[in-house]
Amino acid sequence: MTMPHHALEITLTRPLSQAALHRAARLLPLAANHDATRLMALMPAKTPRRAAHRLRHRLAARLPIDVITTHYPDTDHTVLLNVAFPPATHAALEAQAHHAAQTPERFLELAVRRALAEHADQETDRLDRAVRQLLAHTTPAYLLSAVGQALTRLPESLTP
Repeated sequence: MTMPHHALEITLTRPLSQAALHRAARLLPLAANHDATRLMALMPAKTPRRAAHRLRHRLAARLPIDVITTHYPDTDHTVLLNVAFPPATHAALEAQAHHAAQTPERFLELAVRRALAEHADQETDRLDRAVRQLLAHTTPAYLLSAVGQALTRLPESLTP
């Protein structure tokens, strides 16, 4: 039976030189973005979590790895984050998680979800204020027409 491969994205703390990228690519085939701050790799493993762990173990000594993520969301639409914290940060995280009667992983997951939800709420509020400001000087029909025209002129790099 073949082992599934998982697409992982590596975010680096600083850009790699071509020589460092070449040395790392000797251990494992890697694809780099234009400024060598993000890399892609395929890792064989039974689970995405195990793949990220193996990837970090294999490359941590050679690369300034910040975060490893699964490139594709799973069936629950979530992306796995693999973060290695400095010892003091890890100890503080464990203490806060223990105080909340949670595992450090669950505590961090909930904190990230809360932060993302708060950011989404703030962005919605910001856009609401901007639209209200625009509507103070025009009609909804003109605004909708202008938004439609603007969306049809977006460069491909800005379209989702």
